[in-house]
Amino acid sequence: MEKKENTQDPNSNPGPNPIPDPSQAPRPQSAALTLETEKDMAGASTSNPSWFTPKRLLAIFCVINLINYVDRGAIASNGVNGSVRTCSESGVCTPGSGIQGEFDMTNFEDGVISSAFMVGLLVASPIFASSAKSVNPFRLIGIGLSVWTVAVTFCGFSFNFWSMAVARMLVGVGEASFISLAAPFIDDNAPVAQRTAWLGAFYMCIPTGIAVGYVYGGLISTFGWRWAFWVLALLMLPFAILGFVMKPLQLKGFGHAQTSKALTAVDDGAEDQGSDLSTRREVGDESARSSRFGALTTFGKDMQLLLLNKVYVVNVLGYIAYNFVIGAYSYWGPKAGYNIYHMSNADYMFGGVTAVCGVFGSIAGGLVLDRMNSTLPNAFKLLSVATLLGAVFCFAAFCFHSLYVFLALFAIGELLVFATQAPVNFVCLHCVKPSLRPLSMAMSTVSIHIFGDVPSSPLVGLLQDRINNWRATALTLTSILFVAAGVWVVGIFMPAVDRYDEDVEHPALVVDKSKSALLLAEKTTEAA
Repeated sequence: MEKKENTQDPNSNPGPNPIPDPSQAPRPQSAALTLETEKDMAGASTSNPSWFTPKRLLAIFCVINLINYVDRGAIASNGVNGSVRTCSESGVCTPGSGIQGEFDMTNFEDGVISSAFMVGLLVASPIFASSAKSVNPFRLIGIGLSVWTVAVTFCGFSFNFWSMAVARMLVGVGEASFISLAAPFIDDNAPVAQRTAWLGAFYMCIPTGIAVGYVYGGLISTFGWRWAFWVLALLMLPFAILGFVMKPLQLKGFGHAQTSKALTAVDDGAEDQGSDLSTRREVGDESARSSRFGALTTFGKDMQLLLLNKVYVVNVLGYIAYNFVIGAYSYWGPKAGYNIYHMSNADYMFGGVTAVCGVFGSIAGGLVLDRMNSTLPNAFKLLSVATLLGAVFCFAAFCFHSLYVFLALFAIGELLVFATQAPVNFVCLHCVKPSLRPLSMAMSTVSIHIFGDVPSSPLVGLLQDRINNWRATALTLTSILFVAAGVWVVGIFMPAVDRYDEDVEHPALVVDKSKSALLLAEKTTEAA
């Protein structure tokens, strides 16, 4: 904000009692607080440490996302997950291994363990997303990562099925803040021409993390499956601390974390000078009560806006069907490969194929959408075509008995399927106004898990228990990708508007700025 330069009139009275300059007069308390608030808000995004560049922000978030999904891959690996105790017809029994063997779990219980995190994610995601309007989102990420670190540590100390299930639920609570808020941060800081490519780089860490988790689980199992969790908790700890010590960042569509407090002081200061202290306390108590009810009302209205957004709903429905398949692939893939093609090193083979295809597919999807011009209809076109072709190749792969033919076709299919990661999240971010992006990402993630990979893992395990044929189970699962492609085709023909640049300001901020402008205008008039 520019300050008016004060020049002394050469004809002014130079005596001991000069005429006071209005511009040098003490500001009213309300004006001082108003200007200080605006200065604090303006500097929130420009006073970050010099080393904290957008590219480094992307790198930090990518590493966090990678560690999170290495945990998902490790618990699904043959080394950590293990196998159940079996007995032959002659009565010879072989002891189980890993989590499943130590806790003597069925395939259904094993699938529940993979999905237990969803309980915490379901409860915590809307809370973290809504809290971003009153608490700095970067601090919320620090809180979530701290919970994640403690929960994963407890996984290593679990002693039966239920203790492991509770620990995995808490992992979901910790994950909720990061998955809701990381993508909007990246979307705000990425270059406009590379925005989707940056999202692709971030979501590339999902398949890559799962793939690395397969290999990691197989390697670390030589020291015992519990060490897989303890090492990951140590790796995440520095990033949890970073969330509290780092200069807070702000999201587009949100005011400063302390703006509401400062504005309350502005309004009260302008009207309560000379009023009784008891009156101010009553107003404060009433304001606190109304704010609690207001938060619930705001959340309800925001949810209504999401559910009435047809583009958002269609996008998430396709994402649910897609994630139903991908979630089951990630959990049962190594076991299916081991049983169908007798892979002695299924963790490494599935991990390698998934890692390579995840990296190139996710980045390629973002680059292609940027090249096509990042619009919502183009995103749906890419989603439907890539998923349809990917489904064809994956389905054909399981029809062949040759391991090498399977690997070649399945790799092409995964490459195409993973190309959807950036476009589907681009739609979630850009079909809603900026202030709804955290809730949009949170509810998208909750939906794809609660209706996608959460039921798919135990249901595929239950289906395999019934038919005892991994090839038929894999073909049945893969066919659902055709459903996802069909849903996304609908999105191509829907009217859609990119709302990323839509102005969203809190009413309090508008009042504050107008008061500031009025005060400055009055001072300028007086000075003149």
